[in-house]
Amino acid sequence: GVRVVEHPRNLGESAAQLSGFAASQGEIVATMDADLQNDPADLPRLIEALGEAGAVCGVRPRRADTRLKQFSTWAANAFRQGVLRDGILDAGCTYRVFRRKALAQLIPFRGLHRFLPTLLLTHGWEVRQIEVADRPRKAGVSKYGLGNRVFVGLIDTLAILWYQRRHIPPPPG
Repeated sequence: GVRVVEHPRNLGESAAQLSGFAASQGEIVATMDADLQNDPADLPRLIEALGEAGAVCGVRPRRADTRLKQFSTWAANAFRQGVLRDGILDAGCTYRVFRRKALAQLIPFRGLHRFLPTLLLTHGWEVRQIEVADRPRKAGVSKYGLGNRVFVGLIDTLAILWYQRRHIPPPPG
């Protein structure tokens, strides 16, 4: 079933997702934006694609955004890919399903939601990607813009690169 978890004030997307993960009880956990840009009809396909992987991430091939937003998303994904080389095609799409046990290894930090697939890959989990619909926003307003994404995104990407190179994998078996 669906469970709603609320914070007394806006703590950000990463805190919201981490609270949801902590409250979850099922083997599979799904995330999606509340602005109705994600189509709930895509959820069964995301779950079906999971198989034994740690996660399935949505990829939005046709964005329902302005050209500026499309360009900034393209540039951010190209930068991330150039630095992290993780193969994640659409890091900004938070329509995802996760195997709950894959989430147990995560280190909480602000901005985590942008790097969940990368961190799961770093911890040895398979991450799959499938196309999902992207609809015009039906509710709310975006909390993200160039001003609060560029600098923080740059620093966070470099921090994740550091972590990729420095983390100690668990022993085999």
